[in-house]
Amino acid sequence: MTALPRREAVRRLLADRGELVVTTGLGASAYDVAAAGDSALDFPLWGAMGGAAMVGLGLAIAQPTRPVLVVTGDGEMLMGLGSFATIGVEQPANLRIVILDNERFGETGNQKTHTAGPTDLAAVALACGIADVRTITTLDQVDQLRNDVHRATAPLVAVIKIVAEPEPRSLPPRDGPFLAHRTRAALLGAAQALED
Repeated sequence: MTALPRREAVRRLLADRGELVVTTGLGASAYDVAAAGDSALDFPLWGAMGGAAMVGLGLAIAQPTRPVLVVTGDGEMLMGLGSFATIGVEQPANLRIVILDNERFGETGNQKTHTAGPTDLAAVALACGIADVRTITTLDQVDQLRNDVHRATAPLVAVIKIVAEPEPRSLPPRDGPFLAHRTRAALLGAAQALED
């Protein structure tokens, strides 16, 4: 199976992102999004491994008129596998989950994850009731995904197969209160964010 360069895939995915809200898992997925350009609508999770999809679900429910994109890794998604079941039940029309699958736990030493074996995250999402699932192995498919992220009318899960080699770190802001306030202000407006 073809594996894509992770930074190029994420850069293409986030091109012309407009008002897209993006939350990331910890580690490399956060670095990849930061390398594509920091935005007040980015909410990276720094220490909540396994929680990115559920944070994305909460944002999608709270902001139903905005597309919400979760960018996470295969290791983190394996840790939060139950979130697929909840998303399958809730069916948030504006939620998209992109899993950067290098078949490795990149933050703990590049050990193989279960996706290096028989585990298929797209099949798990489908089995949980998410109808629009895909595995992506070409940059043209990433370009189509970018369009669908903004236009889809149901939850979407895409597994992008990426190379296992790490990229240099491109760190997003790390201060939790700063990130929370910045994202709230971007979503609600500065005055409203201060009142709440």
